[in-house]
Amino acid sequence: MGIININININKVLYHVLVPLVFFYLLSSSDSVVHARYLSRLTKPDPNNAAATARWVVSLNSWGVLNTISIDLGGAPFGNVVSFSDGLPKEGSGIPYFYLTALDPTARNAFKDQRASFTVSEYPIGTCGQIDPENPTCSKITLTGKLKLVDEKSKEAEFAKNALFAKHPEMKGWPQDHDFQVFKLEIEDIFLIDWFGGPKPLTVEQYLHPHMYRALIPGRGASSNQSSSWRSFISGLLF
Repeated sequence: MGIININININKVLYHVLVPLVFFYLLSSSDSVVHARYLSRLTKPDPNNAAATARWVVSLNSWGVLNTISIDLGGAPFGNVVSFSDGLPKEGSGIPYFYLTALDPTARNAFKDQRASFTVSEYPIGTCGQIDPENPTCSKITLTGKLKLVDEKSKEAEFAKNALFAKHPEMKGWPQDHDFQVFKLEIEDIFLIDWFGGPKPLTVEQYLHPHMYRALIPGRGASSNQSSSWRSFISGLLF
């Protein structure tokens, strides 16, 4: 009982004292970009909500590792760090879009074999604190499917460019003679780790419509998970 009471007291201190201090710091900062970035971090979904967590990790990231089947290496997997966006800020679609050139192996590979996977981690967002990126509580997601060229005259291409340029303004000035084109990953499978116990079951439909899905993992109460998330977040800021 003594240990339980101590944990409850710690949780109350974290929630009622440290969290308001963090908000005060953010709101008093003169950098509005910092405001948006850290306030978004505070809304990290409960690990029980796999769909929301997956979309959160993808939406707040700006780069990841895109893996294709290499035509130069005899079909070996080829991973490449690429920039991406799934939509305008706070309007993510969940579908990653890329701005690629055939001068790079990734696009060339996709023209020959569309099979691809794309991996992003929570770690670059900054909410994993001091834990290792491979720790299961530091979320990571791999989207597998087909890397397809988006019709440049379509409304989807216009949406994708707006999304990419909003997150990566430098792209607007990239050389025109490099023939950059918009690609997207047509998702067929999702591999998500956001807690102990192995990958979360998550369908593409659930991922694309997170507001319709909430799975509670047996044996793990929401209140204890939220407390753990707050402790991890505060620890990351303070230490």
